Amino acid sequence: MFADTAAAPFSIRRGFPMDQREEAARIYWQAFGGKLSRVMGPDARALAFLNRGLRPDHCFAAMDWQGRLVGLAGYKSVQGSFSGGTRSDLRRAYGRFGSAWRAGLLRLLSNEVDNERFLIDGIAVSPAARGKGIGTALINALCDEALRRGYREARLEVIDGNPRARALYERQGFVATHTDRLGLLRYAFGFDAATTMIRVLGQPDI
Repeated sequence: MFADTAAAPFSIRRGFPMDQREEAARIYWQAFGGKLSRVMGPDARALAFLNRGLRPDHCFAAMDWQGRLVGLAGYKSVQGSFSGGTRSDLRRAYGRFGSAWRAGLLRLLSNEVDNERFLIDGIAVSPAARGKGIGTALINALCDEALRRGYREARLEVIDGNPRARALYERQGFVATHTDRLGLLRYAFGFDAATTMIRVLGQPDI
């Protein structure tokens, strides 16, 4: 799948190249570190965990014209999730005690597979590559995958402190359905609420 803009050409492929796994971890952490740093920090350990735990079989990747990874879009399935990792991955990065409490908090944050909707598990674009249509192309790749798997709707969550991402999703046809407040968990994760957004598939892009 190839996209070409006046600013920079890029291609969308299934999965990230294994020799760019460390870059995949960096791009993901740049996008979500602000949301997860209180639980998954410090940075070095978070990157070590992501380097082991990100699943290329549950994502699409954006590559620039030089073959460099510039964006990622993950999804969940009954077989697992793009960013979930395993207990073994957590123990290797954080040790036995550090992994135990982190696993508990992460389970509270997200431990769901929606049997009715295709679940998107994070979209991340390298800071230098933003504003070039990569996020839109990754969303469309995810929605095409959802249709291929027989889903009629795609679902994602966006936190209250990320209006830029929410605006992108709204432009791509996602509609907010409800907002969940974290309560006391906001002190662990650093944000107050997450809004569920759904896009009905099989309709023209907006």
